[in-house]
Amino acid sequence: MAIARSRHFRHWGLSVLALVAAAPGVFAPAAFAQDLSEEALAQDLSDDGLVPGDPSAVFLGTLQLGESKREIQTDTAVPLTTIDEEEIEDRQANTVAELIDTVPGVTLVNGSTPQGSGINIRGYGANSVFGTDNKVLVQIDGANTQAEEIYRVGNQLFTDPALYKQVTVLRGTVGSFEYGSGVIGGVVLMDTKDASDFTGGEIGWRLNQTLQASSNGPGFVSSSIVAWQPTENLEFLFNYTYRRQGDQTDGMGDRIADSAFTLPSYVLKGKYTFGQNRDQSLTFVYNDSTSAERDVPYDSFSVEDFGNVDRDVHTKMTGLRYQYGAFGNDLVNVDVNLTYSEQTIDSSYVEGSYPGDPYWITDLLNADQRYRTTRLVAKNTSYFTTGGISHELRAGIDISQRQRDDAYSAPGGTDKRVAIFAVDEIRMGNFTLTPAFRWEHQDLKGTSYVADGETLPYDGSYTNTAPMGGISARYAFDNGFAIFASAAYTESMPPIDDLNNEVYATMPERSRTWEAGFSFSRMDLFSDGDALRFKVNAYKSLLWDVTTYTSSTRYSLDKVATEGVEIEASYAHGSGFYTDVNANIANGTETDARGTETPWRGEPPHSAQVTVGKRFDKTWDVSWEMVANGSVDDRNDVHTPGFGVNNFRVTYKPQDGLLEGTEVRLGVENIFDKAYQTALSTRMSPGRTVKLTVSKLF
Repeated sequence: MAIARSRHFRHWGLSVLALVAAAPGVFAPAAFAQDLSEEALAQDLSDDGLVPGDPSAVFLGTLQLGESKREIQTDTAVPLTTIDEEEIEDRQANTVAELIDTVPGVTLVNGSTPQGSGINIRGYGANSVFGTDNKVLVQIDGANTQAEEIYRVGNQLFTDPALYKQVTVLRGTVGSFEYGSGVIGGVVLMDTKDASDFTGGEIGWRLNQTLQASSNGPGFVSSSIVAWQPTENLEFLFNYTYRRQGDQTDGMGDRIADSAFTLPSYVLKGKYTFGQNRDQSLTFVYNDSTSAERDVPYDSFSVEDFGNVDRDVHTKMTGLRYQYGAFGNDLVNVDVNLTYSEQTIDSSYVEGSYPGDPYWITDLLNADQRYRTTRLVAKNTSYFTTGGISHELRAGIDISQRQRDDAYSAPGGTDKRVAIFAVDEIRMGNFTLTPAFRWEHQDLKGTSYVADGETLPYDGSYTNTAPMGGISARYAFDNGFAIFASAAYTESMPPIDDLNNEVYATMPERSRTWEAGFSFSRMDLFSDGDALRFKVNAYKSLLWDVTTYTSSTRYSLDKVATEGVEIEASYAHGSGFYTDVNANIANGTETDARGTETPWRGEPPHSAQVTVGKRFDKTWDVSWEMVANGSVDDRNDVHTPGFGVNNFRVTYKPQDGLLEGTEVRLGVENIFDKAYQTALSTRMSPGRTVKLTVSKLF
């Protein structure tokens, strides 16, 4: 299936909105458990002071109504998608990026391997030259993990999917002000697993062992988790994951060069709960992952021949978090999170691997990169009522320091920032208004940099200050429909990379985004026990004062305009049948200083994903998935054909007997062994891959 490409975005958007409105039976929410009764739901709602049928009961996004692969967040104006632990395990992903590739607006750059891969959201993030453009934030347990703009090297998100119990994707700007500035693409938030996720809060030991084998590579994964809860208030977790893969082949049987990797990683985590009412907790986490490559191209995107290197990447993150929810006082809910993340990339040139005279390139290939980020975020959430208006006010301070050591062609320096933020979710009956504000101050200071083998002093110092913010509004009708809209403005502070350009170092990039859409959520719509949900969101963004990119005409870039429609929909029947639909329609242009307009280099393809599945009690889950991309002609007139790829998944979970606690998953990706390449990638995608996973909780 190929989706036709069109520059007439407005006609596309109106057609999609009309289709969803006219055919609600086609676009529909994730499955609910077969044993969920109307009486049980009514009891759960009444326990929370809610009445079945009341619109506030319909839009509780945190209420988990039975088992579901993905629950659509219809209760918020923010474009938000959450992938829970069950879906993480179900997808059998090699990389964190592969976990979120079905989220509308998310496109992967070489996503099946850690090297040379990245995450692109709404056209921003990773591209074929740099692993990041600093317009997509990636955070693990609150720690920033994305790298600086390293030339021809991927974003180095070398963490294993098995370590996480939840991944949340916030698209666009309006929901980003608690997490950082300059977000145009979005935010990826990852939460590591806790010991109590395995012990169930009971005192004792639990061991979870997972083994996975894949045919294309071939690949092997072992994930071992030890959870220990010595007392009710104290818990510890240790996870070690070893992931290995050989070079994959594409749908034509050709080897995908340098797609092999070895990726060991581990997590240590402890939590202590205390206080007279157990209303305080202290959590420590350490996350460590490494990757070793030998005699591989320096250019991890495989675009240019710079010669080969031996490269070792080590990423680690440490966090200490204090939480206090004052018993009987809704005004005090304190969350203080101190994190430290560090990434080192040691690279050594392989003699004789560059075909020409290597005098100018060996410094680049021998450059060692090191980044260290310390961040303290302290915030408080208050719940209160003024008259008939309820508030959820989240306010705090964000202090960070990012250090980069000197490396060839990249100046070393420090990036210190202080920010204050506030987000107030104001509810007035069926109407919700959420203003958000962030003020940020930056001190950018350089040390030195290396050019042509010579270390040059660079002691430039610059300051930048910017207010930014946004507002969203949502109104919920009594029939399950809701409408929403938002507007947001942000500024992207100059990175350390801009220290050697005085103009760029004092000129933050600026952007604004407008969004609007509608959602629907209803239970027992066509029959008892069924559920229908969908959410449609349209956006339009403009970026100006552009310093991150250069134009294809080698003139300075004046502005970047992007717009799109994102669709999430699902339907579930009480019999266990379910279907999910995700779609993305996007267009973008970049304009240089002369006024010449060309397609935006990060523009993702039109895409659609459809899943149809059936649950048989709690034991079996069988699903088929189709992923389709439209064709793309980029700014260099390079044509990337559209494609349709089919995947199949089966999950078996025995509920009793000797196999109780065992989970068996069989996945077949790219069933028909299709040869294809996604629009933003520089490599062919893998051909048919069979994955078998066995997990046991002891």
